[in-house]
Amino acid sequence: MAALSRPTLPPPTERFTLLGWLQKNLFNSWYNALLSVLTVVFIYWIIRGLLVWATSVAEWQVVAANLRLFLVGQYPVDELWRVWICLYVLAFISGASYGLWSRGVGAFGIALLAGPLFLSALPFTLNLRLLMIGIAVTGFFGWLLAMRLPALFRTPVTWSWVLYMVFVILMVRGFTPAGGFLPVVPSNLWGGLLLTFLLTVIGIVFSFPIGVALALGRRSNLPIMRYSSIAFIELVRGVPLITVLFMAQLMLPLFLPAGVTIDRVLRAMVGITLFSAAYLAENVRGGLQSIPKGQEEAALALGLNGFQRMALIILPQALRAIIPILVGQFIALFKDTTLVAIVGLFDLLGIAKTVLAQPEFIGRQAEVLAFVSLLYFMFSYVISYISRRIEVAQGVGER
Repeated sequence: MAALSRPTLPPPTERFTLLGWLQKNLFNSWYNALLSVLTVVFIYWIIRGLLVWATSVAEWQVVAANLRLFLVGQYPVDELWRVWICLYVLAFISGASYGLWSRGVGAFGIALLAGPLFLSALPFTLNLRLLMIGIAVTGFFGWLLAMRLPALFRTPVTWSWVLYMVFVILMVRGFTPAGGFLPVVPSNLWGGLLLTFLLTVIGIVFSFPIGVALALGRRSNLPIMRYSSIAFIELVRGVPLITVLFMAQLMLPLFLPAGVTIDRVLRAMVGITLFSAAYLAENVRGGLQSIPKGQEEAALALGLNGFQRMALIILPQALRAIIPILVGQFIALFKDTTLVAIVGLFDLLGIAKTVLAQPEFIGRQAEVLAFVSLLYFMFSYVISYISRRIEVAQGVGER
């Protein structure tokens, strides 16, 4: 009876409002309030200065006049339709993938759609604006179809991502003699964002299986495999990437037989891939060490052999645990491709340097570097967002 006679608590009267959130998180003490005000003033000062410079001071003609160089380098104008086809295919696959995974319209989907539309509003030619609008429409069309027909698109979209890079390489390089339908375009004409994109994706795609194999080799019980993996990992991780690139571009031809040459872009791709694989191997090895011994013992008790234990039980858990580390390395690889400009390849940053050397655009470093930085930020953010979606889907950090 005593328990029943206890006074009941009054109903909660607090409501979650904007002012309540501000008071609880930003103004709950005098020093937090002071820091919040100073931070707002500083952010306002920075953003206001950037907007004033971008809208009234900067001369963006340097970007508009050299947009083709920034995007594709010296790729032949008559063959640019190949690059546009690759972009349209990418827009459709990306839209369909977002329609399958998101099941709705989110901020990221709106950003993907608004990106090409924003570019179409810049002072470019009419044809270029229409092509940009077409990319946005294609991505929206892919999203709409995948939303309406998810069962029909799930398998094709997955295989499209697997085969997309093969398609891009065939389209960009070509495979017929001059005068054919897809004539070969020498790699010395590739440049700008196109070359940066190819170096990054090839480095990621091929360094991943090599890095996993090296991590497994370092844990192997076979001495020759273990010590060979250790030697490769420690040797490559002990030198900077620029050393590997110089070795691939300048030293490797000295060891080749007379008359034998290897494409410069291919040499850069191999150097970047091997360098990234050595670092990825150590990340994967850390993930493997984080898996409790009981997981392997349980798999052994189920009668699984060594390959099945590693492929089905241990390795998937290890890779799931190191998703943030892998994505961080891939973003770093994307930015490290700027080093190929030192060895004579005109990636995005290399093209920026050539644009600044043009007499009519001398002194326009701020505009050029701001545009290049924006491109790097956009691609890095997309990679980071995709990794967060994967982490949520896999339940990383949740029990």
